[in-house]
Amino acid sequence: MQKTKTKILRVSKKISPKIKKIDENTSEEDIITRKIKKNDENTSDEDIIANLKIDMLSEEEENFSDLDSQSTKSADKEENDDSIEQHSENEKFVLDDITDNEEENENFNNETSEVGESNDYIAGDSLDENDLESNEDNKTLSESEETETHYVVGANGRPRKILPEIEPVYDSDSSTENPINSVGNIPMEWYDDYPHIGYDIDGKKIMKPAKGDELDKFLENMEDPDSWMSAKDNLLQQNVKLTDEELEIIRRIQMGSFPEKDFDPYEPTVEWFTSKPEVMPLNATPEPKRRFIPSKWEAKRIMKIVRAIRQGRIVLGKTQVQKPRFYNLWNENDQPREEHPMHIPAPKMKLPGHDESYNPPAEYLLTDKEKEEWEQMDPDDREKNYIPQKYSCLRNVPAYNRFIQERFNRCLDLYLAPRVRKNKLNIDPESLIPKLPNPKDLQPFPTSLTLSYDGHTGRVRCISIDPTGLWLVSGSDDKTIRLWEIITGRCVKTWEIEDIVYSIAWCPIREVCAFIFSCSNKVGVILPTGICDDEVALSTSQYVTSGFNITQRKDEKVKLVEWMKPTDEQNKNGILLFIHHAHNKTIKQIAWHRKGDYFSSISPDAGNQGILIHQLSKHQSQQPFRKTRGIVQCVKFHPIKPLFFVATQRYVRVYNLMKQELTRTLQSGVKWISSLDVHPMGDNVIVGSYDKKLCWFDLDLSPRPYRTLCYHTKAIRNVVYHKRLPLFASCSDDGSIQIFHGMVYNDLLQNPLIVPVKILKAGHQIVDSLGVLNCEFHPIQPWIISSGADHTIKLWT
Repeated sequence: MQKTKTKILRVSKKISPKIKKIDENTSEEDIITRKIKKNDENTSDEDIIANLKIDMLSEEEENFSDLDSQSTKSADKEENDDSIEQHSENEKFVLDDITDNEEENENFNNETSEVGESNDYIAGDSLDENDLESNEDNKTLSESEETETHYVVGANGRPRKILPEIEPVYDSDSSTENPINSVGNIPMEWYDDYPHIGYDIDGKKIMKPAKGDELDKFLENMEDPDSWMSAKDNLLQQNVKLTDEELEIIRRIQMGSFPEKDFDPYEPTVEWFTSKPEVMPLNATPEPKRRFIPSKWEAKRIMKIVRAIRQGRIVLGKTQVQKPRFYNLWNENDQPREEHPMHIPAPKMKLPGHDESYNPPAEYLLTDKEKEEWEQMDPDDREKNYIPQKYSCLRNVPAYNRFIQERFNRCLDLYLAPRVRKNKLNIDPESLIPKLPNPKDLQPFPTSLTLSYDGHTGRVRCISIDPTGLWLVSGSDDKTIRLWEIITGRCVKTWEIEDIVYSIAWCPIREVCAFIFSCSNKVGVILPTGICDDEVALSTSQYVTSGFNITQRKDEKVKLVEWMKPTDEQNKNGILLFIHHAHNKTIKQIAWHRKGDYFSSISPDAGNQGILIHQLSKHQSQQPFRKTRGIVQCVKFHPIKPLFFVATQRYVRVYNLMKQELTRTLQSGVKWISSLDVHPMGDNVIVGSYDKKLCWFDLDLSPRPYRTLCYHTKAIRNVVYHKRLPLFASCSDDGSIQIFHGMVYNDLLQNPLIVPVKILKAGHQIVDSLGVLNCEFHPIQPWIISSGADHTIKLWT
């Protein structure tokens, strides 16, 4: 244990090398309270105090200094007196009194004694010469680990402690040998892939502590009995042992109680903030802009008052009548008050009838069957919400069990009654109907049935008219093809085919007198001899059969079709060739190109080979699409441009055959497209569907229908344009043919004019839910020819 150090205060001049020795008999109080004589009157107290230093010696140093003083006890007093006189004479050192007041000296002694009791050493004190030269004194000071502390006299005349400066080196900080992780408050997962955990203040990496495997962790937990009380600190990267207080907090949290033991959840609430606002709150916020501009809400309120004045609901200059506070309900002298200009009376209740009487007549009473039906009905569907009952007298009538409910409904009627009078517009309904031209002004168009072509024994699925308009060819389910004269209705010739004829089409050019037909997976070409000249027949035969002399290409990977010659017997009947398709699926439609050399065959069940284009002159076939989108229903060639229209179930896609790309997709909005036709000018398209809709598309306007017409009651089988006149028609399974006037203008700013002009009925009979299967306009006259499921063909003129 370190000894308590007793400090001794000494006063000496800084320049003097000689220092008075302490007399053995002189006590500390005599030394401290000794008055210093004045030597120079001109020297001020502040200069003297600034030239003084306070010297404090420990008890051990005092013992060392007393060894010499004991040997010369008698000589000390004389030497002290002589030294004081020598100092006063040679150095002109005058010791001045610090104060004449003895109370101030005592206060100073008390403060110096308190300073002397501390363990600090005051650096810069004046020591004896023997103490400075003695090695033993230096050894004693080093062994006692004396700490130097500087004291200076402050402005108030009292000593002030000056602490030593701290050297800014690592060795000077001995707070801890293992510095904590000082990387800061950052997410530690940033350093998961690095060997270090962060950087210290000098920019050096702080490496992660070594981690063992699971076996090492297990062994550490087994050896450490306090492992269950430790938790890992991610910041320090080490396990920290939990204190008893922390374990107690964890235990209390697991028990569902408050973490703090002394927490009182039921202590009274302390209102830290009072609800009373400040009388004069200090605020330096600038004035808002809304205080200097007119308020729009005030403008709305003013305009509301202005409207009320204009409507007469507020009368200016009207005297205010003082309303009574209470009203006498039984006073008969009350005058009716003036009604509001927008007043609407509440609906009145219906007066009771005979059936609501307690003794109604017998005809108003319900029978048992009627009561049973009334009870099974929904309450909202009942005509009356009560059953008439009969009682012998009024005394036997019970209370009405639905009284409260009906009163409540009556209150709702009064509450929900309209409060604003709505002015009805007197509009003539006929004025809302668009003004259409008179059908008589749109003539000519077919109006009546003129001729019937009878001869088929099955459904007539397809018909076609030659370009001259003289001959008609038809195909039927009876596996025959018949040639008719249109004007007389005479059947000129009949061809028997192996299967049902699904489609037939006459060549569009007059130089070629031939037509094509489809049955099963074959397409045939027939030359009807006897209706054309020999030269036309010879040129047509050479034109159709010239492809057999051309060498066919053999580089085709997949053979799509096979062009075959007919037998001699078939050749005598006028059949020139057959085209056998490799997919073995039924061909449902064939369509000619306007030049008469190309035609297309459609087979919806053939997949990617469902659309094939054939060249008649060279006997070549090609597949335009590698993959078809959806099930193909029908196709059409554009009458002018190299465009190809392909109709699937819901969309009509327009392809450019020259660029071999898709140019447009028409969105019909129907469920299943049945037929398609293109206007002779090529800018408009009509589409028929099985869901009874006819859509008109304007290709220059939009990909969506310009008009959607719903006039048929059953599925539409075919739609067709007239080649010369502004007419188009649609036939349906309801047995009717709709004739429309469709005028297309050359002016792009004027929309097409569509007007229904005629409904042709009573021509075809409905057989097995099938009506008119096909229709075709005459190429020259305003006639239309239709074929139906009743085995007949009709001419309408």
